[in-house]
Parts: sequence; C-alpha cells; structure tokens
Amino acid sequence: MKQRTILKINGEEQEVFVNPNQTLLEVLRDELHLTGVKEGCGLGECGACTVLMDGIPVRSCLVLGLEAEGKAILTVEGLANGGDLHPIQRAFIDHHAFQCGFCTPAMIMTAKALLEKNPDPTESEVIRAISGNICRCTGYKSIVSAIMGAAREMKG
Repeated sequence: MKQRTILKINGEEQEVFVNPNQTLLEVLRDELHLTGVKEGCGLGECGACTVLMDGIPVRSCLVLGLEAEGKAILTVEGLANGGDLHPIQRAFIDHHAFQCGFCTPAMIMTAKALLEKNPDPTESEVIRAISGNICRCTGYKSIVSAIMGAAREMKG
C-alpha cells in the first residue's frame, strides 16, 4: 500500500505516494520523471544512480524513497540556474568529458559534492572521489580534467 510522503527534491517540496519497498531511484525516475538519475546495476556498485542527499553522494538504488523524507535531495536537473549551466556541467562540455553520457549525471553530482567539501582538490583526490562511478567510455582522463577545470573556475 502506497504511503504519502513529502520529499524535498532540487529545492522544492514534492508530495509523492510510494510503496514501502520503492527505492529513491524509482521514485525519482518513475514518479517525478527525473531521468537524469540512471539505473545501472541496481546494487550500488556502478554509481550511475548517484544523487546528493543532504550534500552527500548516495546511491539512490540503495535508499528507500521513504527514507529520503526530511532530506534535501539534489539531482543533476537541479544544478542549472534557469538557463545557465552549473560550472561543473559547463566543464564537462568544455573538456569533452562524456561520450555516451550514461554516467555523466552521477559523475557531475559526485564532483559537486567533492568541490563543496574541497574546492581545491588534487588530481589524486578527484580520482579517489569518482572511483565509485563506473564509466565504460571515456577512460576517465577527460572527466578528471573537467572536474579540475570546474574547481579552478569556481574558485574564480
């Protein structure tokens, strides 16, 4: 039986009715149509479903939708400011940091969490931060370059 819950998604409160066993990933994609969150393995191994929960990267396939009540959830759709892309999103474009794009939203969200915590990361710290996000296309070099470029831009 579905339960009513209020989730704060991308700065807005959303009323949703979810089954107790429904994951946050399913709620975001199926109920709220936020398709930037990708389903990869469904086991928390690939990182494709990463969103920020209270600023911390989480695998949304491992979090129940009801567990997200009272938490601030940020998805890639919530990063842009109107028509202006977030500096991390722009850096991914400028550095050609994606090919198929499947992992890109999760990589961007992981990068956002890193740069909020550490605005001047080393390349090793960037590599460590994204190590839980699998990319089968790029070889990671352009992703690391994009995150380092975004860090420089965000510092001013």
